[in-house]
Parts: sequence; structure tokens; C-alpha cells
Amino acid sequence: MSLAPGAVTSATVSVAQATAKKKTRKGRARFLLRRLGFYLAAAWAAITLNFVIPRLMPGDPSAAIIDQLERVSGQALAPATLQSIQGLFGNPQENLFQQYLAYLGQLARFDLGVSIVNFPVPVSDLVATGLPWTLLLVGTTTIAAFLIGTALGVAAGWRAGSRFDTIVTPLVTFVSSVPYFWIALLAVWFFGFILGWFPLSGGYDPNLPVGVNIPFILSTLHFGALPAATIVFSAFGGWMLGMRNMTVTTVGEDYVLLAQAKGLSPARVRWRYAARNAMLPQFTGFAMALGGVVGGALLTEIVFSYPGIGYLLFSALQKRDYPVMQGVFLLVTLAVLLANLIADSVYATLDPRVREGS
Repeated sequence: MSLAPGAVTSATVSVAQATAKKKTRKGRARFLLRRLGFYLAAAWAAITLNFVIPRLMPGDPSAAIIDQLERVSGQALAPATLQSIQGLFGNPQENLFQQYLAYLGQLARFDLGVSIVNFPVPVSDLVATGLPWTLLLVGTTTIAAFLIGTALGVAAGWRAGSRFDTIVTPLVTFVSSVPYFWIALLAVWFFGFILGWFPLSGGYDPNLPVGVNIPFILSTLHFGALPAATIVFSAFGGWMLGMRNMTVTTVGEDYVLLAQAKGLSPARVRWRYAARNAMLPQFTGFAMALGGVVGGALLTEIVFSYPGIGYLLFSALQKRDYPVMQGVFLLVTLAVLLANLIADSVYATLDPRVREGS
């Protein structure tokens, strides 16, 4: 029994497609495993540097911090507190390798030591208190600014030289050149002081009970609206200009011209062909921005006295609270590495040339 030529051709194409998909999955898995190994090594290096740098300080940092804490509190520290500080900054009576193992054990328990200024509050408690505020404010505004800027950049770059492009692009360029703290201060002065629409500082109404309830949630939204608006207003321009320039470049590529020649709809050509490829370089910056979210928006939280990680770090720098500074720096470093790993995964899915070239 013989098969029709069309059936043979169809079966051959199906086998070829299945083989290509299998090869693509294997290539993607190999690429991601290599990148995972790189980021694990980078994370280990960051943790090791965080351990080594305080021990390069002259003298015994743990003894100096313990002495300062005992002077402030007027009493001897508890054994658990001494162990926590010595595990973080080193006990000169212990072997360096033993200190390193103890330090890794502390990090596994998310024990970052004890704050000097807020003694005896653990650093992990301070981070856990400020992190939700930072993620709520900076995380949502970073995503919103990226989406708004990317969409406007595609619209401006798709028809470069149009009325929209000639009007919006110079205005956005001017706004992006204005220092952020000026925008924040003007927003506080006009919308907070003159009009009285928004609070001048803080993250919520201190007269309300903290918890998951409607009055408290509405209060956090009211207090966070002005900082969020200033972040989006000052950040979306950079995303727009970058996306606009990349879209102008991809519009003239052969695959875009071929898609137009095939009679595809303008919207599909714009988003599936031009915008998709123009967006690839944006992911690197977006990953860095998402990783930096954990560190908070320092200027924003300072201007608005917003109770996030950025304000916590600012207070620690002012008061030389080294355990808090060390804990925040390590948290930001690991968050940036994780965000870049996620971006690499998305990048490899969108652009096969990345994993094939590697």
C-alpha cells in the first residue's frame, strides 16, 4: 500500500517540526542551566564579599559594635545577641573558615544581625517591615512606567517624524532631563502644601489601626498616590526614548518589510514583528530596574518620608548602622541577580539567537 505524495510531504514536515521543537527545548534548557550556574557563582561571590569586607577593617569590628551597644543600653548584651553580632562581623577567637560557615548558617536562617540604632531589634525585622512598602510603591510604579513608556515609544517610533513623534518626543526628553528630586519637591509643594490634596509625608494615617482593612488600605493608597505619580512621571520618559529609537531601527528590517508585503495587518506587524524585536534590549534595563526595586527609591522615600527600604538605608547611613547597611546591600545584590536570571529566561524565549549564539 503506497501513500499519496501529499501525505508523505505532510508527514515529513510534521517530523521536521517536532524535531525542531525538541532541539529548541534542549537548547533553551542548556542555555538556562549555564546562566543559572553563572548567577549562583555571582551570588556566592556577593555573599563572600559581604563576609570578607567587614573583617578587613582594622581591629575587631564586632568588639567595637558590642562595646557601643553596651554603652547605649547601659547593660551587658544577651548571649544570643553577642553570638549574632560575632557571627556577622567575626569572633577573633574562631577560625576564619568556621566564621564563614557560621555566617552562611545565619544567612540560611535570614539572620542579618542586630541593628545598632534600634537595638535589640534584628535587621531582618526592620527589612521585613520596610520591604512591603517598597514593593508596593516602587514595584508597581516601575512596571507602570515601563509599560507606558514602551507603548508610547512604539507609537512614536513606528511613524517617526509624524506629528505625535515631533511633539511628544521633545517634551519627554525635556522631562527626563529634569532631576527627579525637583519634580518630587514641586509635587509636594503644589499638590500637598498649596492644594492640600495629598499628605506631605508618611505612608499611612498614624491614627488608623495597621492591618488588612478598608480604611487602612485606602489610607496607604492616598499617601502613596503622589510619590507613585512622581516616579512614573519621571521614569517613563527613559523607557519611551529607548523604545522609540529601537523601533525606528527595526521598522526598516527585512522581516518587517516581508510581513508588510505578505499583507498582514498594520497592528500585527507593529506589535508581533517590530515591537517584539525592538523590546529585547529593554529587558536588560527592566531586569536591573526590577532588581533595584528591593533597594527602594531612595530620593522618593527621603522626600516623602515614605517608610520603605530606601528610607531605612538612608537612616542607617546617617547613623552608621553597619548591620542594617550590610543587610540591605546584600538583599539588593541578590535581588538584582535574581531579576537578571528571570530576564535571561524571558530573553532566551523571545529571541532564539541568544541561546544559539551562546
